[in-house]
Amino acid sequence: MPTERYYVTTPIYYVNDRPHIGHLYTTTVADVLARYHRLKGDDVFFLTGVDEHAAKVSDAAAERGLTPQQWADQNAAVFQETFARLQMTNNDFVRTSQERHKAKVTAYVAALLKSGDVYAGEYEGWYDAGQEEYVTDSKAQEYGFKSPINGKPLVRKKEKNYFFKLESYREAVATAIRAGEFSVRPEARCNEILNRLAEAKDVPISRTGTGGWGIPVPGDPDQTIYVWIDALFNYLTYVDTPERRPYWEAGVTNLIAKDILWFHAAIWPALLLALKKCPGYEWVRLPRGVYAHSFWISEGQKMSKSLGNFVDLARIDHYISTFSLDALRYFLATQGPLGTTDADFAEAKFIEVYNTDLANTLGNCFSRISNMTNRYFAGRVPSPAAAVAESQPYGHGAEEALAAFTKALEGIDLAGGGAAAQGLIRSIDNYIEQTAPFKLAKDAANLPRVGTILYHCAEAMRIASLLLWPVIPHKCEEIWRRMGLDYAQQMQASAGRGQLAQWCQWGQLQPGATIAQGDPLFPRYQAPK
Repeated sequence: MPTERYYVTTPIYYVNDRPHIGHLYTTTVADVLARYHRLKGDDVFFLTGVDEHAAKVSDAAAERGLTPQQWADQNAAVFQETFARLQMTNNDFVRTSQERHKAKVTAYVAALLKSGDVYAGEYEGWYDAGQEEYVTDSKAQEYGFKSPINGKPLVRKKEKNYFFKLESYREAVATAIRAGEFSVRPEARCNEILNRLAEAKDVPISRTGTGGWGIPVPGDPDQTIYVWIDALFNYLTYVDTPERRPYWEAGVTNLIAKDILWFHAAIWPALLLALKKCPGYEWVRLPRGVYAHSFWISEGQKMSKSLGNFVDLARIDHYISTFSLDALRYFLATQGPLGTTDADFAEAKFIEVYNTDLANTLGNCFSRISNMTNRYFAGRVPSPAAAVAESQPYGHGAEEALAAFTKALEGIDLAGGGAAAQGLIRSIDNYIEQTAPFKLAKDAANLPRVGTILYHCAEAMRIASLLLWPVIPHKCEEIWRRMGLDYAQQMQASAGRGQLAQWCQWGQLQPGATIAQGDPLFPRYQAPK
């Protein structure tokens, strides 16, 4: 069977910010998906990075007596260090000030100028400096002539610009969305875009007065390519090489937050349809789709630095040092705002999920298996020799868990994937309660039946650990180490790719293998009084 390719991206983050929960969340979702597809055996390309050419980057640099490049260099380094420390598995890191990006954006815009889909004109309208976005009169009125991002007044601007013929492509984009060629998810976001596309007009794609910070419009050095157009093209520029182009041709999944949906679900596909018509770019295709998640709030309120409830790097590091990186990943993945409703990053909820799912379910279940195996079989996996009535559906239950997990991850339903794995683990606990091996073992004549029970428990845990690995890789690899399993080494030897379906087939755990005891995977947490 040929290897499938999978290309996933996060938005590129404003380099003016330091990393916070919003950046970490989208990047974690992308990392979980990338790890899942690698485990499945796919050839994965995962891209994240920073957006550097915003006007507010230049302004912030001037306030600090730095050049825009110096300020961008400082903050980009913090993002890279943070993502490396949190062990994100991105294959590359975007910096829009890099020549490999700028040269290609220049070439794309030059081709669009030549085709006539980008043209010179004049723009007058409302400008939102908080989002660096032009808004229509009706939107400005809806916003109360204030930015919905930072509350500052919108600015009325009139300037010469270059425009992109969005109006010419709005029907083609809408048709691609309705046909499923280009998906916009969740469904409510799709309806939102289709409604707005019906009234889409041509959009300005350049600005004046940027002081040279940005990519000049080809042939007009007084105009700078609008930061949003520059940024959108990153998904293409970083794979527009002979070696990487197959990832683009396989289709990209763009993960974003809901506030930048319009750019990604309307302007971006329209730009690609226009570029595809240009000589030399016939290979360009639409993305697989855009997935726009909602926001995190904190302790029931919108996050605000003034309220002191902002989940910044210091608070993120607190959760990692207190609970572990995997615990943080698990909470983000399974409790996050992937749907249309915002999610609450509340400490009490975090502790509840940690204790319930990780300490009591996964950690406790593995401890029970390893402890009983060591107590009754000297730490060796017993042979499933004797018949046990309650064991008959066990392999089928693992198959169902794999099917549910796969369906969830393919649909970017991380909570559903976690639930499938946890359901299998809870079935182990139920099985132990039904069969009571700890009671049977009091009579040596029952040890063959106890061996069958513990084999099935260990085999189900092996499969559950494979399903949970994309979300909590480090603890699952610790389970593998204690069970003598070499999946991590096999993936490393196979260019990072695994064999999920094959590895999840029932009955691969070898009798006689060692199951080692150790410290609790997730010690139960008791909040200090």
